[in-house]
Amino acid sequence: MIKENIEQVESNIAKACARAGRNRSEVTLIAVSKTKPIEDIQEAIACGMTEFGENKVQELTHKMEVIGTDVTWHLIGHLQTNKVKYIVDKPLLIHSVDSVKLAAELQKEAAKKQTECKILLEVNVAEEESKFGFHYDEVLAAVQEIAAFPNVHIQGLMTIAPFVENPEDNREIFAKLHKLLLDIKTRNIDNVNMSVLSMGMTNDYMVAIEEGATMIRVGTGIFGERNYNI
Repeated sequence: MIKENIEQVESNIAKACARAGRNRSEVTLIAVSKTKPIEDIQEAIACGMTEFGENKVQELTHKMEVIGTDVTWHLIGHLQTNKVKYIVDKPLLIHSVDSVKLAAELQKEAAKKQTECKILLEVNVAEEESKFGFHYDEVLAAVQEIAAFPNVHIQGLMTIAPFVENPEDNREIFAKLHKLLLDIKTRNIDNVNMSVLSMGMTNDYMVAIEEGATMIRVGTGIFGERNYNI
């Protein structure tokens, strides 16, 4: 099932790239493996997957130990400040930095461990109360503040769009975040590299690609429905 699912997702990515006049190489597919067993990840690796996303620090570090770092890991879930010390020196991209306070904690721990960490700023474009993230109009000021942290390197922006029946309903959100990323990029802020736009999940990643996503996070579309009772 995983092999067939990956082939279907790849076909969809190719179609979305073609519609947007983009090269397939511009889009990184992250297999969201949260709650999924090691065997599923190994099967996905055997099918050519190299990028995996996890929500929880404990689950991420366990899977990194078992699977290793021949693949690329992404922390896509909410990160609490008290968990920073467990992952700051791990080779991964943190998608979910949602406050200057969290970035400051990453800086503190990274400096302590003489390491550096790469992050994305999570933006709550739709301003959903249930979601974490900077408000749209807070992002530029946050970028300028975090850019001063020598051990923390902003790579771009991320959003979790609302779950909608019609993916087209999220097109405006994706377009808005892409515009913000381009605006920040033109400012050439030191220690800020706006090359990553992480947006789009199983139900709307094709629209996200058409609106400029460079990373999409697909879980159910690859691994099937999740079991949250484990």
